[in-house]
Amino acid sequence: MPIAVDIDVMLARRKMSVGELADRIGITPANLAVLKNGRAKAVRFTTLAALCEVLKCQPGDLLRWEDEDTAGE
Repeated sequence: MPIAVDIDVMLARRKMSVGELADRIGITPANLAVLKNGRAKAVRFTTLAALCEVLKCQPGDLLRWEDEDTAGE
């Protein structure tokens, strides 16, 4: 998929665990893992807003577009 998810990068920068982030934004750790690992088909704006609020970042810090021809190189 051409959309890459960088939640793990922000978690490392904030020294926060997946479990702590899930608790603070109100979703299960399993659902956060699906999003974090790039397996989600969609994300609600309310979830994205909560992620940005807790991680003190912008949506572009969490999501980025990659050209399908060069993704994974």
